Amino acid sequence: MAEDLLFEIGCEELPASFVEGALLALPTLLGEKLTALRLTHTGIRALGTPRRLAVIVLGLAGHQPDLEELVMGPPVSAAFKEGKPTKAAEAFALKVGVSVEALERVDTPKGEYLRGVRRETGRPALELLPAALADLVRAVPFRKSMRWGVGSLVWGRPIRWLCALYGAAVVPVVLEGIACGASTWGHRFLHPEAILLEGASGYVDALRRARVIVDPQERRQTMTTRLLAAAAALDGTLIEDEFLVGENLSLVEDPQVLAGSFDPAFLAIPEEVILEVARGHQRYFGLRGADGKLRPRYLAVVNTAEAPAQIVRGNDRVMHARLSDAHFFLQTDQKQPLVSRRAALSGVVFQQQLGTMLQKAERIESLAGTLGEKLGVDAPTVAVAQRGAHLAKCDLVSLMVGEFPELQGSVGRSYALLEGQAPAVAEVIRDHHRPKGAQDEPAAGVAAALVAVADRLDTLIGCFGIGLRPTGTADPYGLRRACLGVLRTLLARGLDLRLSVAVELATATYAAQGKMLSVPEEELATFFRERLRGLLNEAAPVDAVEAALGVAADRPLDAKARAVAIATLDATTRAKVGEVFKRATNIAKDAPEGLPTRGHEPEEVALFDSFFEKKDAIENACSVGDYGLAFARISELAPALAVYFQVVLVMAEDLEVRHNRLRLMRAISGTCSSLARLEVLAVT
Repeated sequence: MAEDLLFEIGCEELPASFVEGALLALPTLLGEKLTALRLTHTGIRALGTPRRLAVIVLGLAGHQPDLEELVMGPPVSAAFKEGKPTKAAEAFALKVGVSVEALERVDTPKGEYLRGVRRETGRPALELLPAALADLVRAVPFRKSMRWGVGSLVWGRPIRWLCALYGAAVVPVVLEGIACGASTWGHRFLHPEAILLEGASGYVDALRRARVIVDPQERRQTMTTRLLAAAAALDGTLIEDEFLVGENLSLVEDPQVLAGSFDPAFLAIPEEVILEVARGHQRYFGLRGADGKLRPRYLAVVNTAEAPAQIVRGNDRVMHARLSDAHFFLQTDQKQPLVSRRAALSGVVFQQQLGTMLQKAERIESLAGTLGEKLGVDAPTVAVAQRGAHLAKCDLVSLMVGEFPELQGSVGRSYALLEGQAPAVAEVIRDHHRPKGAQDEPAAGVAAALVAVADRLDTLIGCFGIGLRPTGTADPYGLRRACLGVLRTLLARGLDLRLSVAVELATATYAAQGKMLSVPEEELATFFRERLRGLLNEAAPVDAVEAALGVAADRPLDAKARAVAIATLDATTRAKVGEVFKRATNIAKDAPEGLPTRGHEPEEVALFDSFFEKKDAIENACSVGDYGLAFARISELAPALAVYFQVVLVMAEDLEVRHNRLRLMRAISGTCSSLARLEVLAVT
């Protein structure tokens, strides 16, 4: 009989990132273990707070099914010598659980082999779960782990209790001297007593009554509702921040919201700095007034609202100290114009073999201009891009960025505006850092996009040129992120840049500084292609993306246009087109030189006429980038090609006829392949 399983690991408070990562991993880890144990279920749900990680398995089978499977063994030649079983035969028989005499001999393409039937009687789930759950605890991934007491277990934080219930029965898990029970614990401050559970179904409600919201989604909704209500009570608008929501979500068990304030005089500090002080160090949310301006208030999510006035006083003191530091940095930094800081970049190493940040800044400025000219960007926009690139890295040597490195670009923009630089130039300084992550949008303006692409290309070409590559999960120079940044910016801003040309131009900027790099162009092209494939798969089916990349991987914007055009046809039609063009392409490889004639068979004539009627339209549409029209004409040709293959024998005995038919296949394949590698479209 199936029952629900609850397993909870109680511990000292885990860091927010540890909770998030563990909750993502637990369902997969436990699911794999249950599959290996042949225990079926109807779903796995992960729950957790900083003080506990839990999984609920719904409808977990109470017993393994009996197992009966055929197992192949060693070759008979190795299993028997002079008619007597060898150790290989005996070991295989032991593995299967039968005598050597019970093994059978079977013929295979590789020769005669032994085969046995392994039978295993299913065991109760309660016998299997203790070891599986103990292994699950050890398998939970953490970025850093620790050892405590005298035990050998390494985990994210010290484990304090274990609770495991299958139905109403306690699962007897024992780990590092901690035995599982039927009890959990409520909120550390608001309900510190033990809670006796009767089963998995009452777990969430029981903890809710004990001031613990164990379901992350419910906790998120509760926190968001309370934040919005607190903001409204202050006649303000919450500055929403998904990062802060995620961080606070895994810092508390029962999210309470308290409002704090700071001296309005600090509003003279750039808004980005104030919000970063609140966000980066304290995890506080900012507020705006009805006029859209930042208010000298903030909202803090706390784990307990006991003695709220005391908590707010402490928070306010910390905010005051941090903002006082920021104000000092601002006043000191403003004594020196942004442009005058550029020389100090010569003392900041970008990479030992690639030079200083000043040299990188010089390369970016030059490359941004060259890219703009190559893309046909108007001269005023290119000038803005180069001026922005000239100042883009200067804030790196400011006191403000030294204290708040997350504000690179934002500080530069603020300082540029304070100094009277053109707003467009200031936007370049800030936005050339975008996108900073997967959820961040690329630079909005073309000038900033040119600098953003130039910056990342410089990093990619430099690192690949001196032999630095990402390996496994290690990517210390962020090359994967840089590559995605280039591609996302080109696609978002509609910049039709050939990657091979971009690599050549970036390499030339290094050469101009006397740095002769050996750039592995094919390897770099593959590196770009793999990431472009991932981006395009978000916009078009896999088969359409593969067909487009086959001819346009060097032009990301063009590749996307082709993939989207191919995807306008349904999967069945694409598959039919792919099937006939795959055959045509394969046959065309044997075609002799020359142009085809109409032939004699009716289907042959029909295909010839249909193709040459559409040939110019296909080529013209491709030449102007109207891939939708080109693919529409090609799809119209596909039925005639399919009929042709059903009726006409291409490899006719008459050589003249055969060669003419092969030439027609080559002409069709050559013209249609200018749109995409149609032969790779998926066959359903």
